Amino acid sequence: MPKVTLDRNAFRALASDTRLDILKSLDGKKLSLKDISDVTNLNKATLHEHLSKLNEAGLVKKKSREGHKWVYYKLSWKGESLLHPENTRIVVLFAATFVILWAGIIQVFLYAKEAAINMRDNASYAAESSTLDKGAGIGNDSAISLPTEGANYLSENSMFPYIAIICFIAFAIFLCISLWRLWENKTPKL
Repeated sequence: MPKVTLDRNAFRALASDTRLDILKSLDGKKLSLKDISDVTNLNKATLHEHLSKLNEAGLVKKKSREGHKWVYYKLSWKGESLLHPENTRIVVLFAATFVILWAGIIQVFLYAKEAAINMRDNASYAAESSTLDKGAGIGNDSAISLPTEGANYLSENSMFPYIAIICFIAFAIFLCISLWRLWENKTPKL
């Protein structure tokens, strides 16, 4: 099970069963003071005191819009990670997945750049070869031969396509694992 680091204020805020019930009622929702009062069967003044302590601990966010009288409360990232510590792993897994995807795309671009350079070199070899053949005449054994290393468009020593393929395979595997973890974590475990 992943570890969640809490400070002293968070421990004080979580020392009450009532505050834990408030956190559970806010799980995945944005509720007003009245809505939380209906769910927890607490007086609004008592509930306001508990919510202010949870807000000070950084477990709950207070959302209010200008010009509106209603104030909404929802769990902060710290509160979410307290109730669902697996979500942090899923976010890191998704981030790693897309970093691997970008690495694969970069490898494809580097491979295409190398291919374009080799094609340009081959075109210049072909142009030089045709001018030398014309100047040397037919049947003349003294014609200069150009190296044929540039005849292939792509270098045989290039690692870019292999790295790109490995990155795309790793991307597919990590994406499947991330989606599976997300699907498994969708159901509340509390």
